[in-house]
Amino acid sequence: MYNSAARNSTIIKEIANELGFDFCGISKAEQLDEDAINLEKWLNKGYHGKMKWMENHFEKRVDPTKLVEDSKSVISLLLNYSPAENFDQENIKIAKYAYGMDYHFVIKDKLKIFLALINERIGDVGGRVFVDSAPVLDRAWAAKSGLGWIGKNSMLITKQKGSFYFISELILDLDLVSDNVTTDHCGTCTACIDACPTAAIVSNKVIDSTKCISYLTIELREQIPTDFKNQMEGWAFGCDICQDVCPWNKFAHSHQTSEFSANKKLEELHKGDWTEITEEVFKEVFKKSAVKRAGYMKLMQSIDFIKD
Repeated sequence: MYNSAARNSTIIKEIANELGFDFCGISKAEQLDEDAINLEKWLNKGYHGKMKWMENHFEKRVDPTKLVEDSKSVISLLLNYSPAENFDQENIKIAKYAYGMDYHFVIKDKLKIFLALINERIGDVGGRVFVDSAPVLDRAWAAKSGLGWIGKNSMLITKQKGSFYFISELILDLDLVSDNVTTDHCGTCTACIDACPTAAIVSNKVIDSTKCISYLTIELREQIPTDFKNQMEGWAFGCDICQDVCPWNKFAHSHQTSEFSANKKLEELHKGDWTEITEEVFKEVFKKSAVKRAGYMKLMQSIDFIKD
């Protein structure tokens, strides 16, 4: 704690590198005024659909000082999940982030070690760690921390390696040196907008979740509306279309995290008939996977919807 803000910032980035994070950025913990306005507009238009939890804790969602007591800095971290190979695109598709072990477990363990090392090397630092499980605007903080920019598909994009990243944060009661915001490099490209089969990207950086395949196959607990028949393009859990067509993802490198690699049981299942999956097989194949979020019944409903 006795080190300077600059020295502490260097220590934190060294720890991030040691733990295998691809990028680490720092920003001041303060209210996100512009994002608050945009979030309110988005919610008022009902673009969050049945995700009513998005309406909760609005002030905490846009102001980390109301989420973590005495917070002064937000550390944003990116961890690559781009696989070396994709599954056969002619078969049922699941999003790349769900190929391996559930990222919540993998990254949460890393962040606990991260916070312990900060206390060991800097001093008594208070704070909390977050992995997509609390009212935190992950992409906004990553962009504010200079890690990339928000693309037209609302994903965080980096010039170095594209957009296939998990985002996580440490919010600390420690003064640090903030990184500079980068510029937008989407230009006139509309590849993601043009490729979305359900027209979910309604304007620049704005997604109507009720039309998004990821929402339809994961968050929507009801049957998928018949309006989307023949528009799912084989996606049964999540969707990567808007990222797959992004020119910046030609720079994507395969991840170096063994836990994110597809397990053998999933590879075997992918060669077979997904329509014949039993609940027992589902539990065996996806017991440590993010696919559990959808659940057996929802996955089978999505598969039936695609196959009918």
